[in-house]
Order: sequence, then structure tokens, then C-alpha cells
Amino acid sequence: MTDLTRGERLQIMLTPEELKALDDWRFSRRMPSRAAAVRELLRRGLEVDGMIDFKDARKSEDYGVTDGDARSRRPIKEG
Repeated sequence: MTDLTRGERLQIMLTPEELKALDDWRFSRRMPSRAAAVRELLRRGLEVDGMIDFKDARKSEDYGVTDGDARSRRPIKEG
């Protein structure tokens, strides 16, 4: 499993319009979760603003919940 520690929780309140924009952006990029989408948008904003250099940052899809490369796993077929 990925050795990742996220010890801080951040709670935000969004308007229905902001939530729809977030979900639309997330789904169009096949992000695994709202949290992953928020982290990616935050990363992009900080990088554009010059606050943090994320040249070697990993993508959200690189964080799996099981051992192995997340990209190599096949989606589970329902039904």
C-alpha cells in the first residue's frame, strides 16, 4: 500500500454552484473522489501562484487502496 500520511482534515462549505463545478471538473477528468479533485485543484493553484513546486508530484490516480500500481488494476464490473 502507498505510504501516505494525511494527518490533517480540512472542512469547507460550498454553494450548490461551487459543488456542481467541482463535480463536473472531477467527472470530466475521471478523478477518484471529491477529495482528490480538491487536492489537485489546490496543487494547481499553488503551483501557478509560485508558492510550491510540484514538478515531481504524483497524480491522484497514483494513490490506490490496495498494493500495486493503481494504473494496472482493472475496474470492477458490476452485474
